[in-house]
Amino acid sequence: MQETRIALRFVGQYDTACVNEYCALGGYSGLRKALAMDKNAIIQEVNASGLRGCGGAGFPVGRKWEMVAAAEGGNKFVVCNADEGEPATNKDRVIMAGDPHSLIEGMAIAGYVVGASKGYIYLRYEYPYIFPVLENAIRDARAAGFLGDHIFGSDFSFDISVVSGGGAYVCGEETALLESIEGKRGEPRFKPPYPGTSGLYGCPTLINNVESLVTIPPIVLNGGAWYESFGLGEHHGTKIFTLSGNLVNRGVFEFPRGTNLRQLIYEVGGGCPGGRQLQGVQTGGASGNIINANMIDIPLDIDDCSAAGATFGAGDIMVFDDSKDVLEIVENLMEFFSHESCGKCTPCREGNTRLLQLIRKIRNGEGTLADLDTLEDLSETMMDCSLCGLGQASPSPVVSTLRNFRNDYLSKIEGGLK
Repeated sequence: MQETRIALRFVGQYDTACVNEYCALGGYSGLRKALAMDKNAIIQEVNASGLRGCGGAGFPVGRKWEMVAAAEGGNKFVVCNADEGEPATNKDRVIMAGDPHSLIEGMAIAGYVVGASKGYIYLRYEYPYIFPVLENAIRDARAAGFLGDHIFGSDFSFDISVVSGGGAYVCGEETALLESIEGKRGEPRFKPPYPGTSGLYGCPTLINNVESLVTIPPIVLNGGAWYESFGLGEHHGTKIFTLSGNLVNRGVFEFPRGTNLRQLIYEVGGGCPGGRQLQGVQTGGASGNIINANMIDIPLDIDDCSAAGATFGAGDIMVFDDSKDVLEIVENLMEFFSHESCGKCTPCREGNTRLLQLIRKIRNGEGTLADLDTLEDLSETMMDCSLCGLGQASPSPVVSTLRNFRNDYLSKIEGGLK
């Protein structure tokens, strides 16, 4: 399969220490064009593109821009969520390391449209080597006049700072991220109000992730209809997918939205190595659903994945073959969520720990059929009552494997009863 690179178009194509090389590829021409356009016209193009947030939630980017642009407030901010704490997700790392100027350009366009003069990149703590790449690119962009006062001789001024996270998964949630930037403990806020009206320091704040922002310059240059045309069928644009696990070819790839999961696994990933058979796939990251090998004929987009019992998320595809213990995978995931829960709300704080205890009990051959009912009831409570997406989504591996790999649970229980 041939990749369709839009978000990844310039990755590895220039020396990130040389802003002139980025400009030679057409870099910052999108920003120049944007500053000569009406702001509402840019929003219309983003809406026409069908671009949805690429960090997991999938909220339409243009609609979010509309809300922040219309919000009242003298100070506004643009925040790039570059926390990327989801295990097996590497797309934003690849973009920032190989094409930092597209991110800077996308943020500047966003700042112009919503009326912000300051932007922040919230960088994942585990990416310390990317910090100087971003800092150097920002410095060079500022020196070249692409950041700072009166960009391209206009009335628009905008600058960017990089903030390093503290290694907390929960700070991928947008309000916990804002708390962290403000120097507070990274815990989610109660909503409403939403960041679009009361975000960073109480000001209207636009939050987009890396992949979403780097897609903006080519949309501005070529139009929303151009970007929309790359999707397959009723789908719009492209998406970056991270392929990991038991695959011959692992890595980060960009394809049209609507690409079939089976094709991605076998034509791009090369299938399972060593002649092993595919057993299952976790889509959408650590908090995504786990489906079995009979369920992989799915067009990869948010609505199709949801309808098929999968999760689209940030485009993570983690494959495991028939040598793996499904419950061991689930136990590993619940260990992660138990550790990463911030503890602010009871359903998440206590629920993840209890789910982990029950999974371990079943794996050790000490489980009962009643434990399966408890897993389901507890998961439902967490999904309905947790404060933020961490507790709402963390039971997904449990719920989906109870549905799609129930015999694995039953065999452990029955084996323990003998």
